[in-house]
Amino acid sequence: MPLHPPQKLLKAIIFDMDGVITMTMPYHVRAWSHIFAGEGIRLDPYEIYAREGQRGIVGIVEIFAQYGKPLSPAQAKKLLVQKEMLFKQIVRTRFVPGARVFIKKYHKKFIKLAVVTGTSRHELEQILPSELIQKFDVIITGNDVKKGKPHPEPYQKALQALKVKKAEAFVIENAPYGITSAIKAGLVCAALETSLPKAFLKEATKIVVDYRGLEKFIEQNYSL
Repeated sequence: MPLHPPQKLLKAIIFDMDGVITMTMPYHVRAWSHIFAGEGIRLDPYEIYAREGQRGIVGIVEIFAQYGKPLSPAQAKKLLVQKEMLFKQIVRTRFVPGARVFIKKYHKKFIKLAVVTGTSRHELEQILPSELIQKFDVIITGNDVKKGKPHPEPYQKALQALKVKKAEAFVIENAPYGITSAIKAGLVCAALETSLPKAFLKEATKIVVDYRGLEKFIEQNYSL
């Protein structure tokens, strides 16, 4: 169903990265699973996918608490470094079908573009080619916020940096924490079914299968 009122002016599109631009989440899952297994914690992959977008250090603390295991701040930092090192060793950049064409299309239309990700900046720079990074006006990573997703701070910072009104932008997400973050920031959020099925994405304004669905979403609800 179209949003109401229809045909709002679109000035900015804000992207999550993992599962929205790149298909790197499986490598995050492998790295996290290995690190937690070494601590005697066996996670279902969905437990990691559901936390996508969360700052890594926060996820470590919460999961250790969930499983009733003691954890010192020094140990948490050590585990995060280990995870990031392992991720860098195994990651291969694969793009979500249609993502690069979509980004280039709206960049040429002079729509402001932003990335908001819980991934660290050095990981982002390793994953995204420089020619694609240059298409984005604003990049907010896990290093740039005090409170990561599902807190609204990441998307609030993006809005401030983009200098657009909430009604002039929308977010593309693919995971519960990111959707919650965007909605709490007062933004429209379209969710892609790239990592998780619809049951996990219910909070989103609109759920779409692919970038063709996003194109239709824009055509129905926005003017450029």
